[in-house]
Amino acid sequence: MTQTIIQPFLLFFGQAEEAMNFYVSLFPGAKVLDLIRYGPNEPGKEASVKKARFSIGSQIVLCTDSTVKHEFSLTPAFSFLVEYQSDREIIQLYDALASGGSTPMPLRAYDFSQKFAWVNDRFGVSWQLSLA
Repeated sequence: MTQTIIQPFLLFFGQAEEAMNFYVSLFPGAKVLDLIRYGPNEPGKEASVKKARFSIGSQIVLCTDSTVKHEFSLTPAFSFLVEYQSDREIIQLYDALASGGSTPMPLRAYDFSQKFAWVNDRFGVSWQLSLA
């Protein structure tokens, strides 16, 4: 029996590379693993992201620039949860992700966490940040 691999896959509309590079810049050790671009005469805009993989923490994430306009977009029903031990680190990540985005739950103490935030970044990806 082969091992099943399950990975998050983010669908963008022309911002996949920018988003991927932004996320990789936020986490130590994160990196772009591979990037395949659309070429001439392919369905996507030339040089846009056909398929890419990047790692943040121990998670591998895939992304693409869609060639099809959809009636849907990213939803906060899916989010990345990032837990930190350091107050400084959670504040830095919160500031970076919130810039140009929205904060449905601003960074503060809640009944369930001494410091927590829910952020939708400027690309529409949802993040939960928690001080462990």
